[in-house]
Amino acid sequence: MAHVLVASDADWVRDEVRQVLSRGHHSVQESTVGTDLLRAVRDRPPDLAVLDFQMGNMGAVAMCADLHLEEGAGRLPPVPVLMLLDRRADVFLARRSNADGWLVKPLDPIRLRKAVEALLAGGTYFDATDRPETVVVTRG
Repeated sequence: MAHVLVASDADWVRDEVRQVLSRGHHSVQESTVGTDLLRAVRDRPPDLAVLDFQMGNMGAVAMCADLHLEEGAGRLPPVPVLMLLDRRADVFLARRSNADGWLVKPLDPIRLRKAVEALLAGGTYFDATDRPETVVVTRG
């Protein structure tokens, strides 16, 4: 059983993630304030952090940067990060923050489960909506 920390100030996001993870028998810890993330990780290091892109005072990009800085300084163990993005354009920021994976909302239980399992297995997961769309133009 993996321990997953979910950081979001939106009840519906935490509810959806918790429902999907409880089916996989994972323990879920919730945080509603981005600035509490580091303390939560120090108190009980999770196997995975699921970070909501926009939170009131500190969003996923800043939380991810804090985690990486603390890991780099040896003050925290490495924690894989799954970002929940609001729109496809946010992928640029998820990449820049070195997130291990991301999903674009609205959340789909199947994609969320696949992403969580991939990251818990040491891999990455990049939402299919991250692929550029191919447009075929025919003349004639």
